[in-house]
Amino acid sequence: MEKNYAYTIANWHYEDIYAFYNLSQDVEDQQEFLDSNNWEGHYYAAVNHAQELIGYFSFEFQGEAIVVGLGLKPSYAGKGLGTAFVTAGLGFAMQHFHPKKFCLEVATFNQRAIRVYEKVGFKLDHLFMNRTNGGDYEFAYMVYEISEKE
Repeated sequence: MEKNYAYTIANWHYEDIYAFYNLSQDVEDQQEFLDSNNWEGHYYAAVNHAQELIGYFSFEFQGEAIVVGLGLKPSYAGKGLGTAFVTAGLGFAMQHFHPKKFCLEVATFNQRAIRVYEKVGFKLDHLFMNRTNGGDYEFAYMVYEISEKE
């Protein structure tokens, strides 16, 4: 992650129900994201072949698992690019960190993302309530078990 990428991402604005994912919705999350002390080994900017910023990933280690966070540039969201984007990010993490599994949390109203995660290989582990962005929301905790051949 670099400063210019982080500040660009922090100013991304998603539309409709996806505005929930605007970093400005949660000041604590935004401050953590913009703190350069948190970037190394945790936050990664994703760029395409033309070096255009298209998204980001966060990887948080919990034992032999990696908890994945991610965001796709709003102008790319909903255009059928999610599966390739998530697959590329997980591939990067597998190559560099060699986890046994990936985990992620996603708001259950975000069925678009859940479909992408399921296509990639994530499975629902459990549902839970989370207080965030000024309210209580149901989230899905999803797990991707990495096979020996991957």
